[in-house]
Amino acid sequence: MQHLPRLAFVSPFIDKRHGTERRVAEWLVQLEEAFEVHLYSQRVEDIDLSQVVWHKIPRLPGPHILNYLWWFASNYLWRMWDRRVRGLQFDLVTSPGINCFDADAVSVHIVFAEYLRRNRSALRFHKHPLATWPWLLHRRLYYRLIVFLERLIYSDPRTQLILVARKSAVALNEFYGRKDDYSVVYDGIDQFKFSLQRSRGARGSARGELGIREEQFVLLLIGNDWRNKGLPILLEALDGLRDLPVLLLVVGSDDPLFYRKLADRHRVAGRIIFLALRKNVELLYAAADVYIGPSLEDSFALPPAEAMACGLPVITSVTNGTSEIIEDGVDGLLLRNPTDSKELASLIRKLYENPRLREEMGAKAAEKMLHFTWEKSGREMTNLLLQALEAKKSRHASALRQEA
Repeated sequence: MQHLPRLAFVSPFIDKRHGTERRVAEWLVQLEEAFEVHLYSQRVEDIDLSQVVWHKIPRLPGPHILNYLWWFASNYLWRMWDRRVRGLQFDLVTSPGINCFDADAVSVHIVFAEYLRRNRSALRFHKHPLATWPWLLHRRLYYRLIVFLERLIYSDPRTQLILVARKSAVALNEFYGRKDDYSVVYDGIDQFKFSLQRSRGARGSARGELGIREEQFVLLLIGNDWRNKGLPILLEALDGLRDLPVLLLVVGSDDPLFYRKLADRHRVAGRIIFLALRKNVELLYAAADVYIGPSLEDSFALPPAEAMACGLPVITSVTNGTSEIIEDGVDGLLLRNPTDSKELASLIRKLYENPRLREEMGAKAAEKMLHFTWEKSGREMTNLLLQALEAKKSRHASALRQEA
């Protein structure tokens, strides 16, 4: 029986409800064919554990930053114990993002130094009610910790960085001096769940379930961290579209209280419905007319890609990595400045006034997304990790020759 190289995959949790974790869950299906996979995680859902070994690490209750520090240290201690006591020697260690110092390969889904720069003004205390200051202090400390760890990990040339969008290369060069010829592995799409035919067939029932009238022009935004997803600018844009029958669906786990007040200020509160994340998210795409993703910063947001697969015309910002797979004006529209509410309103109005353009753009978007499968994404990731393994072996052999 052929011995497969042993891979330690370090991720705090894995499921199919969150972007990065969904990516990992899908990649694992392909990795299992080339590696003996060991997962070091606190929580694992939505994957078949019969083909992998899960090393469960307990979660520390309390503030997120404390659990993160515990997680960062404990996953290393668990692996050290397995290595010294159980004899588990790992050929390669990989991680999605900043989870350990000893990862040979890291998939970069966000550069926090860039994220923090774009969102710095929103983290100032004077912009928030006094009651939220403990939460705000926690976020500021957490982001600074992550940036500190990024500097240590991403600046090490021995660590192979694999991007989920090419745009991250600019930030890695600017903040950490990495000028590598990066490989990019774009996300895939569940081709059965998200499809043009299925979405259009479900439109009537989906709008009926959500109580949407036929004449309403429905915009959809999905994700967490609504400020970074561009919701404040979108609400400002809606203020200039009050002559249109626009209805905005905002989906995520953020507290909507602040955004309700902001919507009141822009006189569009009656045009917004806040919804919790749901498993049958395809129903939301079926009910919508346009997907809106004016992100301030996103490496590669899955919802715009899923919306494209469902045949929705998409408006997203050039600061979202998903823009890299969109041909502006052909299978989507690109917002050049994610803080320009007038430009965003103009793009929305353009799609409202051109039903034929929406139809053609959505059809071309769906056709393009047929080439983005999780199988393809997983194979590409597997090949890059095999290359990282060969590079590690080569470095080790070179070090042995020098010692001799």
